[in-house]
Amino acid sequence: MPQVMTQGVEALRAAIAGEVLLPQDPGYDEARTIWNGGIDRRPALVLRPVDPTDISAAIAFAREHDLELSVRGGAHAPAGTSVTDGGLMIDLSRMRQVTVDPAARTCIVGGGATLADRDTATQEHGLAVTGGIIGHTGVGGLTLGGGMGWLTRKHGLSIDNLVSAEVVVADGRVLRASADENADLFWAVRGGGGNFGVVTKFEFRLHPVGPLVDFALLFWALDRGPDVLRLYRELFADVSRDVNIIIASISAPPAPFVPEEHRFRAGYAMLVTGTGSHEEHGAVVERIRLELPPLFDLVTPMPYAQLQQMFDEGNAFGYLAYDKAVYVDDLSDNVISVMADHMPRRTSPLSPVFVYRLDGAYSDVGDDDTAFGGGRTPRYVIFLIAMADNTEMFEADREWLRAFWAALLPHSTGIGTYVNGEGEFAPGQVRESYGPAKWSRLRRIKAEYDPENAFHLNANIPPADGERPARE
Repeated sequence: MPQVMTQGVEALRAAIAGEVLLPQDPGYDEARTIWNGGIDRRPALVLRPVDPTDISAAIAFAREHDLELSVRGGAHAPAGTSVTDGGLMIDLSRMRQVTVDPAARTCIVGGGATLADRDTATQEHGLAVTGGIIGHTGVGGLTLGGGMGWLTRKHGLSIDNLVSAEVVVADGRVLRASADENADLFWAVRGGGGNFGVVTKFEFRLHPVGPLVDFALLFWALDRGPDVLRLYRELFADVSRDVNIIIASISAPPAPFVPEEHRFRAGYAMLVTGTGSHEEHGAVVERIRLELPPLFDLVTPMPYAQLQQMFDEGNAFGYLAYDKAVYVDDLSDNVISVMADHMPRRTSPLSPVFVYRLDGAYSDVGDDDTAFGGGRTPRYVIFLIAMADNTEMFEADREWLRAFWAALLPHSTGIGTYVNGEGEFAPGQVRESYGPAKWSRLRRIKAEYDPENAFHLNANIPPADGERPARE
């Protein structure tokens, strides 16, 4: 490290309340480790702030020394955008506080909090807000791109429940973004990703959920895929917003409820959750059983917080990972044919495929009300994830996934996609995900708050003037 930077690091340490880690310091390797075990990057320094002032100092230091900036929240993005080689990594892991106001049904969540942090705090009061389905996912990254999960049909996306955000922008200012304060920035962070600054606090509107919800898992072999997907499509004609169903093409776990002969078997699961009447949930499960008897099932009440962490073990830190996503207007017979053809071709038993139905509260929000990069008409999103514990299987499944995605694309809503579901972007894909009008508006807002594109390790939106492309 150059002498001038070494002196600057010591001055930075003296100026902040948080922590600065260099490669030789204890804790450095832990800080730079992210979820995707295939990413091994070494920042020049890691700053662990405890407040927005520390982040302002970090941004100023990076600008002074021409260092690339990355921001680590939950570190769950397969693309590894939270860690930079040779730059400055802002690690928000010391900003994980969650404060709940049960009377107002709101919570304040630190920028480094995980979904499990938030769920644990809010469920003490029987409250929740839409999140993903893996507990160690960061609230920040998931929310800024949209945020989908078990509650999407009933309560919309995470961004639909965002009341305000505290953002440290590229010039070091700490701004509050809400409907009546910096409203353009508030619009942009609801779907525009981490392009506009470091979000240090999220204020969410909460809803009564749990603490127990109804849950069912029903499992079929791979050769029943077309039947499972057709039934899944038909179910949404009747079920209320209180019921959500996610398709998971996974390997059956070695759990006590799984008959021994089916453990580790590849297949399709319907995951049926109910947050309303037990009777409706029970009726949906019974219909599925009658119309398409599963190999096995599990039907039980479950704590919502436990539901949110169901896939944590199968998605533990350290696996090699790569993902892509596709929106489709309908699970047409052509889409089902593509899925049935490609599902059996994967190599790794760890590689899952998830299908979400997006309607109900998701579609109550207008297309232009937020910057979200996806239309609000009812649709499905298909998440393709290659994951393995060794390079050979991973490389095989990454190619499987790319071919699968390419085969689905002609049946999709277009090249644009859900930005949180992409390990890499084809040329023009980010722009297409937002559409011309949103893209132009986002670029104008980017130019106001980050004119030099300091925050470019993301699904990048270049500023309207003075573009600075993301580094490879």
